[in-house]
Amino acid sequence: MPSTMTPPSLVLVRHGETTWNHDHLVQGHRDDAQLTERGVAQAHEAASSLRTYDLDVIVSSDLRRAKHTANIIASGRGLEVVTTPTLRERAYGAYEGGLFADLPVSVAGFDGEVVIDADARPPGGESLDDLYQRASSWLVQLRLDFAGARVLVVTHGGTLRAIRAAHAATPIATTSWYPVDNASVWTTDVHGDPLR
Repeated sequence: MPSTMTPPSLVLVRHGETTWNHDHLVQGHRDDAQLTERGVAQAHEAASSLRTYDLDVIVSSDLRRAKHTANIIASGRGLEVVTTPTLRERAYGAYEGGLFADLPVSVAGFDGEVVIDADARPPGGESLDDLYQRASSWLVQLRLDFAGARVLVVTHGGTLRAIRAAHAATPIATTSWYPVDNASVWTTDVHGDPLR
């Protein structure tokens, strides 16, 4: 039996590959997509890589792709998955369900790995700055709800970037829109200095 280790106080995991990831569709708040076979395998791989981490709670976006991933990671740990809409992906409004290739840079607010306009907003959706503010508020609430706990979070690529930027007190406008692979694991410590 492997020994457990104390992880950083926050572990972030992106959900596994979905049918919409596979088809290069904009997901946002839409909840139609399901994990592919590859996505399920990725979630199991993430669970395996985390098996020696001693965790207190798993918090997930309430969208099915994140919940499915979280439940795979939680399986056998005896931990309940707590869900919240606050951890959803950025809302892309009218562009959800369409091809990512059809999402204009002027609406997305990023081009490749570069944020070009944090205030760009799809019709009916959120700007990058809106997402950042949501992530910032969630981090504050996390400290209140789970003070001192070792938390694993299952969320989405954009939200994961926003949480990390907010924790580092780095404005989203100056944050790299770096790749976040499906089921990739990221760690940070959220119980140190408060957000500046």
